[in-house]
Order: sequence, then C-alpha cells, then structure tokens
Amino acid sequence: MTAAHTGRYSKYIRPISIIFDLLVLSSLCLFFFEDLNLNNFYYILYQTITWGVIAFFVKFYEVFRFTTPVEIVSKLVKQSVLFLLVIIAFFPFSKQALFSGKAIVTFVFSSFFLITIFKILLFYYLKKYRIITGSNFRNTIIIGYTPEAIKLKELFEERNDYGYRFLGYFSNKKNHPEISGKIEDIKSFVIEKTIDEIYCSLNELTNEQLKDLVDFADENKKAIKFIPDSKEIFSKNLRVNYYEMFPVLSLKRTTLHDPSTIIFKRIFDIVFSIIVIVGLLSWLVPILAILIKLESEGPIFFKQGRPGLDEKEFYCFKFRSMKINETTEREASKNDPRVTKIGKFMRKTSMDELPQFLNVLIGDMSVVGPRPHLWSQNKAYGNRIKKYMVRHYVKPGITGLAQVKGFRGEIEIEEDMINRVKFDVFYIENWSVILDINIIVQTVINIYRGEEKAY
Repeated sequence: MTAAHTGRYSKYIRPISIIFDLLVLSSLCLFFFEDLNLNNFYYILYQTITWGVIAFFVKFYEVFRFTTPVEIVSKLVKQSVLFLLVIIAFFPFSKQALFSGKAIVTFVFSSFFLITIFKILLFYYLKKYRIITGSNFRNTIIIGYTPEAIKLKELFEERNDYGYRFLGYFSNKKNHPEISGKIEDIKSFVIEKTIDEIYCSLNELTNEQLKDLVDFADENKKAIKFIPDSKEIFSKNLRVNYYEMFPVLSLKRTTLHDPSTIIFKRIFDIVFSIIVIVGLLSWLVPILAILIKLESEGPIFFKQGRPGLDEKEFYCFKFRSMKINETTEREASKNDPRVTKIGKFMRKTSMDELPQFLNVLIGDMSVVGPRPHLWSQNKAYGNRIKKYMVRHYVKPGITGLAQVKGFRGEIEIEEDMINRVKFDVFYIENWSVILDINIIVQTVINIYRGEEKAY
C-alpha cells in the first residue's frame, strides 16, 4: 500500500478529543447548573482552564496507539476526581452562586460517562480501523539485527492493532536474508518507502553515523527511537534531562512518585480509612476487645516497629492475636502455639489487620502497597534478593499484589520471598488506579474464600 493510502489522520485525533470534551462539559454545565445563579461566561472560562491544567498534569490526552486500556481508565479516574474537586472549590469564591452537591455530582458523572464512551469508542475504532482497512499505519525500519530488534519486529507483526508496518532491518555487522540493506542505504530507503519511524540499535552505529542519522531524521521529519540493546539500565522510566545544553539520560522514579499521583492516592487512603474506621471499627473494636481480654491477659492492640517508606520505622497496629511472648520478631507459623483461639479466627479472616487503617489515616501506610516486613526479614533478605529494597520506595500497604497472588504468611523457602518481592516491584513499577481497585476487590474475595497461609 502506498503512502497516499495510509490514512494518516492521527494528528487530528487529539484536537478532536479535546474539542469534544470541552463541548460536552460546557453544554452539560449550562443544563445542570441552570438554577445555580452562575455567571456562565466566568464559570465556563474557569472550568475550561482548570480542565486543561488537570489534563496537563494527569497527561489525560497522552494516549498513543500502544497505550493500554488500563492506563486509559486510570487517566479517566484521576481526571474525574480532580475535576470534581476543582468544581466544588469554585462555589465558595462566588458570592451569588448557589451550591448544589446533587447538581455537581450529576454534572460530573454525566460528563465523564459521555467522555469515557467517546474515548473508548475512538480508541477501539482506530484499532479495528487499522486491522480491517490496513490504514493509519506507520512504516518502520530497524537498524541492527539483535535479539531485541527481532523481538520488536515480532511485536509489530503480532500486534497489528498498534498500527506499525515493519519494512526491514539494516545492518553492517550482520549478514542475514531478512536484512534489507547496509547503513548507507537507509536514507534512500526511508525517502523511497515513506518511512515514518526509525528504530535504532545504539551498538550498530558509530557516533558520526548516529549524528548524521539524527540530522537526517530532523530534516525529513522522521521519528527516531532507540532500542535498549539488552542493557538493563534502559527501561520505560528512562528520561532526558538537560544540564544547560548537555543532554543526560537518567532513570526517573515511578508513577507513584508523581505529585498528582501522591495527592490522589493520599486522598483515596484518607477517605477509605475513615469509612472503615467509622463504619466497621467503631462497633467491632468493643466486641473484639472483650473476646481478646476474656481469653488472655495483655493489651487489646499490638504495636510493632516495622520499616516503612524510605526504611523509616513506624509502629504498625494490629489486634493482639497471640499470648504475650518474647519472640515477636519471629513470624507466625502453622499451628503456632503463641496464637490464641480468637487470634486464630482473626488471622484467618485478616481481621487482626484492621487497626492498620489508623496507620493509613496517620499517613504511615497506604491501603494498597507492599506489606511491611519484620526488621529481621529486612536484615535477612535485604542484601540477598535482587530489588528487595525497592519495596521501601513507597508506603507499605494493608494489602498488596503479592498477597492477593498467594504470597502471604510464613516464608518457608527463599523462593517465597523472591516471589513476594517480584510482585511488590511489579506493583510499584506498574501502578494504576485500576490495579489498586482490583487488589482491594481480590483481597475481599480471598478473605471470603479463606486462604491456606492465613495463620
């Protein structure tokens, strides 16, 4: 298919999406806020500006052909929550405006319902459009014939919904039937075949060749991207910083370290913990306090120092499920004689963990995150297991991905801890709102079903 038939209308997608969203918001606010005595001009101006600011920080419109549905939903949730807050914030500063919680919630819900439907339909329409018609594709070549280059080519071919058409490898270092030409053939090939994106293995080119290729790409408005070449330092968290005019590559921290994500997660933690404390702990504490006291002497609550964010110690709260003992730094095992009868029930249902919502409210913990380990475990595994200390980059959680995947409770062999760390690191590097919600829902399901290692 020639360039004339590729249907390259991608540059219009973002403007269309923005215009649609603003039209929906403006139209629905005039409808739902008709009786709130607003100055429509100033309010719509305020709404449009704040929408744009939130969208910038949330990266709401940064949806690409390789963006996953989970990432899209995550952007929608963050945008909607923050937008709701700024709409509420408008009314105290407007003397004549009448506040109506019902009208605001209905407006935001209706707006995001339409925006979500449009965004999802547009996203999937473009995927189907590429597959069925073969249009809206980007022609690509790869410089180098490395295992990573081969994997990238296979990805292009397997995921045709991404919209990339691979047209050949170029290399001076390898000879293979799949290689279309040498480095010196690239420029003519790119022009002749209307190549859109050039993927480049850094090991394949000299500094002079690389500089020449970058200049060529700039002059001809071609995108040039780089393949990691199996160096583990390269990752999706790679970013470019400039020291005056000098570019420096560095590894940025994860999404969980973005200011907007920190604020969003903290608001969620506060609201969720207040609901649990008021709705559940307010009446459950007296009942469990009586049962704990009837069976054994000692305090109702058990608190223990644990490593938290940046490995700073905090006191983790629990309902006391054991008899008073001197071996609190030893984790519980099956049929542990230290565990009381009521303690066994609480541990089986994870009810002993509920006081940790106080830790969440205080700010020492989050609802979802890597579970806080014992100090003895930190010392035992910190230098033995790869990426173990990455767990301390974020606040520990009441529940976590490792726990819902079955890696909770007693560490019987080192592989148990390796798997736990693997899931914790995956959570940190791939966080999303939907992932948090899935973990919470799965935690409730697991409690209902019962877990083998909950003792």
